[in-house]
Amino acid sequence: MSHRRLDHHLEPLVEDERFALYQSIARYADDELAPQLLGWERSKVLVPDQVIRQLGDMGIFGLPIPEEHGGQGGGLTDLLLAGLALSYQSQSVAITPGAAVSLGANPLYKFGNNSQKQQHLSDLAAGNRMFAFGLSEPGRGSDAANPEVVATRDGEHFILRGEKCWSTNAAWASHIVVHALTDPDGRNGHRSTCFIIPRDREGVHYQEMEGKTVWPLSSTGSIALDGVKADAGDILGDLDGGFEVMITTLNGGRLFIASLALGSLAFALDKTSKYVQERKQFGGPIGRFQRVQDVVLEMEIALERNLTWLIQIGRRYDEGTMEREQASKLKIDCSRVASSLLLDAMEVCGGVAGLDEFGLSRHSADLFVTRVGEGSNRALMTQAVRPLLSDIADQLQ
Repeated sequence: MSHRRLDHHLEPLVEDERFALYQSIARYADDELAPQLLGWERSKVLVPDQVIRQLGDMGIFGLPIPEEHGGQGGGLTDLLLAGLALSYQSQSVAITPGAAVSLGANPLYKFGNNSQKQQHLSDLAAGNRMFAFGLSEPGRGSDAANPEVVATRDGEHFILRGEKCWSTNAAWASHIVVHALTDPDGRNGHRSTCFIIPRDREGVHYQEMEGKTVWPLSSTGSIALDGVKADAGDILGDLDGGFEVMITTLNGGRLFIASLALGSLAFALDKTSKYVQERKQFGGPIGRFQRVQDVVLEMEIALERNLTWLIQIGRRYDEGTMEREQASKLKIDCSRVASSLLLDAMEVCGGVAGLDEFGLSRHSADLFVTRVGEGSNRALMTQAVRPLLSDIADQLQ
């Protein structure tokens, strides 16, 4: 496994067992994924089924799921370590198990009833099945608390109509967790419900979204719901309690997105520091120039600082003591800092950084998703500032 500066900072922050888990996944990413990434990207294919099976065999899909449900019995912190290890090479690959767990298995474990858990959780933990999270819509992004997909009661059933988009892992999903409006007149936060809908149910239509230039190996699908029938047994959590399911789910997802940003930053740090010591200009390596040194050092400082923050907040999430705003603040800072510094790194490396085989352009493109995924940074900033301006919180826009 190639040397990663990330390892130097991470090892003192986690237990030996967790660091060994991280190292095993990082070794897999370096040895098995890295040599094939460029070919997959140039061929415009999604993550191969064989890779998904390998990730399942490694137990990554079940990291935070209890052993009695077929998982590894860890916590979200373990999933964050997997995110760091995989995203160092490819966010596209990392988000596949990441979304399957944080947006699929995790909400089922936290909100599912016993019947739902028995039916699905062990297969989700093994990677034999995936749930996609149907939240974003063509006309709804940041205003996710008021979905345009409507679930209208029809006797003992509900009829779902509308469209979800930007659903990660849709191509492999056995089911879609659909966030739908069930009580238009209900008070804010109590008017929507989450439903577990099989992707092959009558009236469900999936289409892969084309033209995407980020996370190229990841499946991103559009899900149309044309009079889809659901009953009480399909409800995840409580009727009209979909907002709670959504918020709890997204908080874990935001931490995972932060881990992706730091994985990309860690790759850029290693790639750049090596390159500037090898690249000769004006009679010696360009790393001897202070302006180049500044970029390398700023990446190092940001990685060490935000990695420490990530692990701390991950532990608080697992302990149940994390404040809602903390996930937003961490995701905002990690994504913005990593995006900015990676562009600086590309400037330092020059034209070679624009070649796909060099690797920096892959991470630069994917870092854009970390700024808008699991809630746009601009919208999350309004949410995160509310405790600081509590006297006028109801006026903030």
